[in-house]
Amino acid sequence: MSELPVYVDGADEIDPGFAMIKGGGGALTREKIVAAVAGRFICIADASKRVRVLGRFPLPVEVVPMGRAYVARRLAALCGTPRLREGFVTDNGNQILDVHGLSIHDPVRLEEEINQIDGVVTVGLFARRRADLLLLGTDEGVERLSRP
Repeated sequence: MSELPVYVDGADEIDPGFAMIKGGGGALTREKIVAAVAGRFICIADASKRVRVLGRFPLPVEVVPMGRAYVARRLAALCGTPRLREGFVTDNGNQILDVHGLSIHDPVRLEEEINQIDGVVTVGLFARRRADLLLLGTDEGVERLSRP
């Protein structure tokens, strides 16, 4: 994939700095690739997805099946409680560990740490590549917010 002028997608959670958890549907690696080549990233979400601190929604981590147990141990030591997403295989033939019990105050650091674990394909934290614009559906209509 080369370059895209605009990428429009949703998020499972988004914080005040526009860092996001994505990948609840399991396509986090492909979403990361598309976000990386996009000139502008527009996130569309309803008000329930906006949080002060990321982590209420389980953090998806795509892993190579052979390394799943090792990655799960490392994630447990690093940040939370990983659980295998049962009966699910990604478009890339991998598995998802959903990490529960998080309170992510430094999403960039955590994204980098998890991505350094051998066996991790990628993590559903979009902190290095954040949304540029958030269109937030509220009871009063659509709120348009630009990245701080």
